[in-house]
Amino acid sequence: MSKIKLGVALFILSEANFFALLIVAYAYFHTLPAGDGPTAASVLNLSRTSLYSVLLFSSSITMALAGRAYRKSSRDRLIGWLLATIALGGVFLFGQALEYIGLYRTGVVLERNLFATTFFTVTGFHGLHVFIGLCVLAIVAGVTMSGRFGDEGVQAEAFEAVGWYWHFVDLVWVAVFSVVYLWAFI
Repeated sequence: MSKIKLGVALFILSEANFFALLIVAYAYFHTLPAGDGPTAASVLNLSRTSLYSVLLFSSSITMALAGRAYRKSSRDRLIGWLLATIALGGVFLFGQALEYIGLYRTGVVLERNLFATTFFTVTGFHGLHVFIGLCVLAIVAGVTMSGRFGDEGVQAEAFEAVGWYWHFVDLVWVAVFSVVYLWAFI
């Protein structure tokens, strides 16, 4: 394994541990009495978040198709799939922003209660990771559009590492969505 792949793999492993701890903390606090204030079941919109989640999960498919286009040296398809991935991830973040605005308008803010604190922490850190991924994907798309992105050496490994990261972000959302949203409604 190359240094780049090893570095990215270790980074993803450390981030996986970070998210595992956040999710375990959320799950633990979810089992405690809610006390005063909102709960996940009382303020979250499962159907709307499910729609945005499907879009994020679809971005893993478009990223895989971008990887396929990269391996086949199909620059136009690569750009198209990268832009589709960015669009799907961007719409997901837009949905998260709408959710946060709606919660804020109803008085659900970070310091409101234990649910709000853990909810905003878990979903906020995930959103930050999506945003970082979108920035990196935009850089890759820009470099590809400029014609300076090739499939040899470090560039191929860098592209693969970006794909790993994006798939990781999507996989984390599977866990977050399951614990934060689905668990609240079962």
